[in-house]
Amino acid sequence: MNSAITNENPAPSVGSHKVSSGIRSMLGDPKKAIMKLALPMMFGMSIQTLYNLVDTFWVSGLGADALAAVGFVFPFFFVIIALSNGLGVGAGSAISRRLGSKDKKGADNVAVHTMILMLLLSAVFTITLFVFAEPIFVLIGAGETTAMATSYGRIIFGGSVLLFFTNVANSILRSEGDTKRAMNAMIFGSVLNIILDPIFIYQFKMGVSGAAWATVLSMGVTAVLMSNWLFFKKDTYLSFDFKDFSFEKEILRDIFKVGIPASVQQASMALMMLVMNVIIIAVSNTDGVAVYTVGWRVATIALAPLIGISTAVVTMTGFSYGEGSYDKVSFSHLYSMKIGLLVETGIALLTFIFAPQIASAFTLSESASHITDDLITFLRIICIFYPTVSLGMLSSSLFQGVGKGFNALIATILRAVIFVPVFAVFFALNLNQGLVGVWWGMVIGNVLGSLFIFVWARLYVGELLKKGVYVDTSHKLPDYEELKV
Repeated sequence: MNSAITNENPAPSVGSHKVSSGIRSMLGDPKKAIMKLALPMMFGMSIQTLYNLVDTFWVSGLGADALAAVGFVFPFFFVIIALSNGLGVGAGSAISRRLGSKDKKGADNVAVHTMILMLLLSAVFTITLFVFAEPIFVLIGAGETTAMATSYGRIIFGGSVLLFFTNVANSILRSEGDTKRAMNAMIFGSVLNIILDPIFIYQFKMGVSGAAWATVLSMGVTAVLMSNWLFFKKDTYLSFDFKDFSFEKEILRDIFKVGIPASVQQASMALMMLVMNVIIIAVSNTDGVAVYTVGWRVATIALAPLIGISTAVVTMTGFSYGEGSYDKVSFSHLYSMKIGLLVETGIALLTFIFAPQIASAFTLSESASHITDDLITFLRIICIFYPTVSLGMLSSSLFQGVGKGFNALIATILRAVIFVPVFAVFFALNLNQGLVGVWWGMVIGNVLGSLFIFVWARLYVGELLKKGVYVDTSHKLPDYEELKV
């Protein structure tokens, strides 16, 4: 295993490109590298998810119907997030593996391909969802909240190109180990959104549409910030050259073999939300959807640190796989999982203890106060599976990092599309537990799914360590070898 580079050594360079501290750290001690990559993203993801809670808090003041309207839009918003994040994960994995095998030119080319794909993909989904918003919400049973959901949704869908760009740009920064600026961009946009929410919703009297405009405007400012770093200031390790661009099948295949499964994997979570909404309506009413909408947003902030850690796992395992350092692949997986288990156990305990206070904060308005008790119940049941999520999420990130995106997809579909809905229906209807049964079904489904992918990941790593795999190093840059001290 390569030793860490000391601070006394001058920063090496490849050609005219100065190697970033992120890349140097990935060449050294994996424990230090994981912490350096994970901590900024854990903090950044927590702040970004916090804005979702604050957004829900301000919307809750408009009543349970407003919460339900946002809840009907959220699965589609999540699909957009899934597609953009999936493309980013695919690109990040391909870039990290090329950097690990010392192919900077190839990594640059992947980054350019990713930006072009992002523009094409965002155009398709922005136009389609904007035009067909109302019939979609009618079809999925929004009922009396259809008009409100359409108003909110069309603004979000119209600005989705900004979300595509910021998520992809963030992934590119992370792939070269630049998690600090990725964190700064996430925090800046989230804090701006938090500030704009009450102004647009209440001061400008725009209601639920104001929340959407606050989100789009904050994404726009973040997009400008990232564009400056990547295309104008040009101080990133990766560089972009769009002259004489043409798609290369090999690069597309490498991005897609992780990106498509990652997109489908995250989109399956949106499908789970849609299915859960249908199940909840069957056993309850739109109040149940409101409880699920608020409660699941609380769960997302509880799990945000894991998302930050998972980005570090993708980058580190991809880089180590490209190096051929399979012991670092294994260590990165297990070490990150220990961190995740400790963090999520603490968060689960805090959630259980302070569930009444959390629920009360999101049901202050008179029209939403009647769901307070149901929300407390949801929070105290759902937090049980928080610690085990680290087993599944970080194992999935391992597969993505080494280019085995399909493995992660299979495990996620099994958990989100099969285990969770089936157990939710079983507990709610067959055991006559109603909404409480739905929540317990979510817990059981998530736990079983996480255990399944963890076992699969460790078996894969065991084979990797035992037999080794072929790594393409045909595009190595010779002068990059000086990085290894």
